[in-house]
Amino acid sequence: MTEVSINKNMNLSEHYTLGEVTKTSVKTADGNIPSHVAIENLKNLCENWLEDLRYSYNTLYPSSHLERSREISPCASLSRDDNGGARDDNPIIISSGYRSPEVNKAVGGAPTSNHLTGCAVDIRCEGFEQALRYANILMDIADGTKRDYDELFIERNKQGRYWIHFAVRPKDNRRRTSFIIS
Repeated sequence: MTEVSINKNMNLSEHYTLGEVTKTSVKTADGNIPSHVAIENLKNLCENWLEDLRYSYNTLYPSSHLERSREISPCASLSRDDNGGARDDNPIIISSGYRSPEVNKAVGGAPTSNHLTGCAVDIRCEGFEQALRYANILMDIADGTKRDYDELFIERNKQGRYWIHFAVRPKDNRRRTSFIIS
């Protein structure tokens, strides 16, 4: 049997690669390889939402978070915005993106999860404050661009870790927003 693989270095946008949004610690026979349609959905999320989130967050909340961000990602740095002002260049960390049916089942995902179609990402947050800021920025992007999202959930697990679950479908977005403790 021939092993199928994907180009994990393929850029979906300026700061996001296919490898970042398909990584998983779950070892499966299917290799967690997205379809071409799922890749297009991931590209839409990265180009039209995550890049704007990254830019806005780094512009609105400069270097006070730089040291904490460097603990998460050593590549966090300070850059200049279009007007020459200081702006952080901290990454938005994706903890989960596309999930194959096998991966989704292994992690306890919903059978109809937007992760299965490449329409959802989970964004790691340093705490509740950062989760709120990310959520607010994403809602502002939706309002300002007249684009809609399907799901925007602030989630917390039993260990107290926070993340944003964010989903955008090609059509029929429901603009569901919630706070979930699992």
